[in-house]
Amino acid sequence: MPLPHLTNDDREAARQKAILTRQARSAVRASLKAGTLTLAQVLNRSDTVVGRMPVRQLLTALPGIGQVRATRSMNALGIPEGRRVQGLGTAQRAKLLEEFPDAV
Repeated sequence: MPLPHLTNDDREAARQKAILTRQARSAVRASLKAGTLTLAQVLNRSDTVVGRMPVRQLLTALPGIGQVRATRSMNALGIPEGRRVQGLGTAQRAKLLEEFPDAV
């Protein structure tokens, strides 16, 4: 399937949208790190900014959680490596909140 032909204006609009999305995700991660947002609040959001964020990225934004603990927790909870927040089921969300009660 060939890629659609985009005009320069279409490309620029897509680029600006991507920049705004990355900035919004960065703000969510910073709020998690600072403690102004909780994991439960982020998981309950239904916007595409959080929905398209990888679960690993979300977990590593929590205070005291690094790459290794995030990977181990995801494996223990049965969450695939490339899973995004919108792809989590209700049971997986509940398990995440149980695993990280300090972040609630």
